[in-house]
Amino acid sequence: MAAQISTGTSEIRDITKMERIGAHSHIRGLGLDDRLEPRASSQGMVGQGKARKAAGMIIRMVQQGRIAGRAILFAGPPSTGKTAIAMGMAQTLGSDVPFTSIAASEVFSLSMSKTEALTQAIRRSIGVRIKEETELIEGEVVEIQIDRSLTGATKTGKLTIKTTDMETVYDLGTKMIDALSKEKVLAGDVIAIDKTSGRVTKLGRSFARSRDYDAMGADTKFVQTPEGEVQRRKEVVHTVSLHEIDVINSRTQGFLALFAGDTGEIQPELRAQIDARVAEWREEAKAEIVPGVLFIDEVHMLDVECFSFLNRALESTLAPLVVMASNRGIARIRGTHTSAPHGLPADLLDRALIVSTRPYTADDIAEIVHIRCEEEDVRLSDDARDVLTSMAEQTTLRYALQLIACAQVLARQRRAEAVGVEDLRRAYGYFMDEKRSVQWLKEQQGNLMFEESLPDGAGAVVPEGDTMDST
Repeated sequence: MAAQISTGTSEIRDITKMERIGAHSHIRGLGLDDRLEPRASSQGMVGQGKARKAAGMIIRMVQQGRIAGRAILFAGPPSTGKTAIAMGMAQTLGSDVPFTSIAASEVFSLSMSKTEALTQAIRRSIGVRIKEETELIEGEVVEIQIDRSLTGATKTGKLTIKTTDMETVYDLGTKMIDALSKEKVLAGDVIAIDKTSGRVTKLGRSFARSRDYDAMGADTKFVQTPEGEVQRRKEVVHTVSLHEIDVINSRTQGFLALFAGDTGEIQPELRAQIDARVAEWREEAKAEIVPGVLFIDEVHMLDVECFSFLNRALESTLAPLVVMASNRGIARIRGTHTSAPHGLPADLLDRALIVSTRPYTADDIAEIVHIRCEEEDVRLSDDARDVLTSMAEQTTLRYALQLIACAQVLARQRRAEAVGVEDLRRAYGYFMDEKRSVQWLKEQQGNLMFEESLPDGAGAVVPEGDTMDST
């Protein structure tokens, strides 16, 4: 009787990159033209024309280095795009200008003093652009010869590299051979070698080798062979934040502390020494200061000590642009018994340029719903889009946008290609908005634990014909 041999089944899986879709992942910029005029719908931004134009003017001044040490306050009701405008500012500034975003409540949850947390956030938002001159060897590799000893302990070799004007042969040591092997440099590659550090960078494949019968992938990059001399001096620019310089100089493990996250509190004396050294670099034209942006969301959550510290920090010579956002009206200043507009002290409000945001119109909401559906790859029927727009007007925009993904799950259960009104109706029944939640609490009064009576006017009662029933 023949024995049956069972073999394990092999499975091939397609590994795809998972893209994180966030609340503001659709924001690509402020959506302004060259004259800082807001477009109706551009770069994920819709509506809030005056606020976006004001933000564009601020960005223009930041890029010119003319508005450091100022404060901007975005004030408006919830769901009016304050954080979205801040994210658009970050995208417009690009990676070269530091942009730090924090929530005011973070200041109280860190294992350090409030003023230290704010100081670190401020110094993260100030960049130092350091200029260095270095010698580079740049050209197309003609030939690499590597000779190994019998034991393999020592390696020597020669590298022939050329430009369009000249060709040079360099002797290679073990360290350089290892660096070339690590980058998998072959004949026909265009490379750059930093003589100071020995770092090898592969720039691409020479156009002269593009017709060779080699197996090349679709992502192979072709570049022109460099011109001029093989060896040249080149200016290299690095941009680091003041906080990174603080951490590197305050910890024994140096820059590794940045990755470990163990920054801790930094001594003021060390910061003073670093500021003095940066000032020397500026005088010697070795570095320049790049004032960035510090965005503090829900700024009314800070207390009076933090506000006092911000007042002093804005007057210092090294200060970024501080952009704040608040959805409060006349509110109590935290840590006091005094009420003030937006929950901010009068002396800080006096320093701030205040930009107001207003509720979105129905057309703006419809366009935002369309943009979010594209971002989340969800198809909505025309009727469902109209219902969702109406729902956002009667409840909140955030609630309506959160129902998109929930309705898509329900649509897939019934194997529909597009989300319909029926799916939105079911999702609306599963998840309450704030108004219906308050109404439910009033109906359940006396049945829940640790109840306090709702003050008059707290929460609005939903009318008998709610959003979904009226459609």
